[in-house]
Amino acid sequence: MESVTPRIVFVTGKLAEPALRRIVNELAESYNFQPDIVVLPISVAALLTTDWIARHWQPPADAERVILPGLVRGKLDKIAHPHVERGPIDLRDLPEYFGRKTSPPHDDGKYDIEIIAEINHIAQLEPTQILALAHTLRSDGADLIDLGCDPGEPWLGIGEVVHRLHAEGFRVSIDSFDPDEVARALAAGAELVLSVNGSNVDRAKEWSERWNAEVVAIPDVPDDLDSLDRTLTQLHREGVRFRVDPIIEPIGLGFAASLGRYLEVRRRYPDAPMLMGVGNLTELTDADSAGINVLLLGFCQELGITSVLTTQVANWCRTSVRELDLARRLVFHSVRHRLPPKRLEPNLLLLRDPKVRPLSENTLREFADRLTDPNYRIFTAADQLHLMRRSFYLTGSDPFELFQQVCENDPKMTPSHAFYLGYEMAKAVIALTLGKEYIQDQPLRWGFLTRPEVSHPPVNSVDD
Repeated sequence: MESVTPRIVFVTGKLAEPALRRIVNELAESYNFQPDIVVLPISVAALLTTDWIARHWQPPADAERVILPGLVRGKLDKIAHPHVERGPIDLRDLPEYFGRKTSPPHDDGKYDIEIIAEINHIAQLEPTQILALAHTLRSDGADLIDLGCDPGEPWLGIGEVVHRLHAEGFRVSIDSFDPDEVARALAAGAELVLSVNGSNVDRAKEWSERWNAEVVAIPDVPDDLDSLDRTLTQLHREGVRFRVDPIIEPIGLGFAASLGRYLEVRRRYPDAPMLMGVGNLTELTDADSAGINVLLLGFCQELGITSVLTTQVANWCRTSVRELDLARRLVFHSVRHRLPPKRLEPNLLLLRDPKVRPLSENTLREFADRLTDPNYRIFTAADQLHLMRRSFYLTGSDPFELFQQVCENDPKMTPSHAFYLGYEMAKAVIALTLGKEYIQDQPLRWGFLTRPEVSHPPVNSVDD
C-alpha cells in the first residue's frame, strides 16, 4: 500500500507569507510533508486570536497538523481540528521547532555536586534576616547553609540561629576557627565544620564523638600539602569524617598552582571526598560569575569534587547559587556522555544569546513596502535600528534622532505610543550592543534572569 505524504497547514498573515513560504518549502523537503500555507486577511499574524481565526477559516480535515503563529492568543480548542498547535514566536525558529527532539537528553536534571552557600558576617545580622537569606539560598539550589563567623570574640547567638535553621529543615555548617562557636553550633544541629588544619585538628575527635560532625580539612597554608597530609592522617586515625579542600587561590596569587594541588590531592587520595571554595575566584575576579562557575564545576565534575562552597557578596556574584545549580546539572550530563556542554543549557547564557539571525536590508525593504497599517515595527540589522510603518521607513543608530523624525512625521503621536516606541528602541539598542536577538514586543533573553513582559503595546489588535 502506497504511503501518504502528511499534510501540514501553516497559518499566517500577509506580511509574513514570503518569508514563511521560503522556510516551509525547505522544511517540506527535509521532513517529507506536503506544505499548505493559509494566508488570512490580516497584515500581521501576531494580532490574531483563535476566535477570529475560527470565524474566518475552517481547517481542512485531512491535515495532520495545523501550526499557528506563536503569538496567536486564545484557546486552541476554539479551532475545529484535533491537532492544532502554536509554532515558535519567530518563524525563523521553525527549523529548530521541527528538529527540537534531536538534542541529547539532559539526564532529567541529575547531578552529584552539593552546593554549600555561605551567609557572611552572621553576627551582624538579625536572626530573621539570616532565616530569610537561608530560604532564598535554598530556593535557588543550595543544599547546605554555611554560617560565616567573624574573627574575634565568639558570637553567643550562633546556637539560637542554628537551632532555628535546623527546626525549619535546613542543613547547616559552621565556618569558624573558634572552638566555642563551633561547639555551640554543633550542639544546636550543625553537621559540618569549616575548617580544620594543624591549629585545631585536635578538637575534631571531640566534635565527631559528641555530635557526629564532619570537618573540612585544609592545609596550614595553601601551598603546604605536607601539613594537609598530617591533618588527614590524624583525622583518619581518629575516625573523623572529612572532606578535603586544597584551597583555590585567586588569579595573580597562585591560581594555576592551586588547581595543580587539587590534581595532586586527588592523586594521593583517590577516594577522598573533596570540596572547592569557588567564591575565592568568583568574588575576586572582575567578571560575571556565571562563566567562571561553569568552568570550575566542569573541573570539579571531572575530578570527582562533590561539594562546592560559594558566597554572593560582590554584585557580579549575586546569583552564584542559581548559576551553580544549573551548572552542576550541565557538567554532569557533559561528563557522563563525554560531550561538550554546548547547546544544552540556554539559561546560563545571560549576556549574549545562543545565536542572532540578522535580517538582510532587502528583506526589511520588502517587508516595509508591504505594510498597509499605521502600527510601528522595529527591527535590528547591520548594527542599525530599522523603524517602519505604512509609507514610512527610517534607519539609524541613534534612537533619539529616529524618535525626533517619528514625531515630525506623526504629529498626533500619543504619550502611550511615545513611551512604547522609546521602550522598544531601548531594548533594540541593548540587543545591538550585546549581540542579542531583538524581537519586538518580546523580552530580551537573559537566561534564567529573563523577566516576562506582562504589559501590552498600544497597537490595533484584531480581537472579538
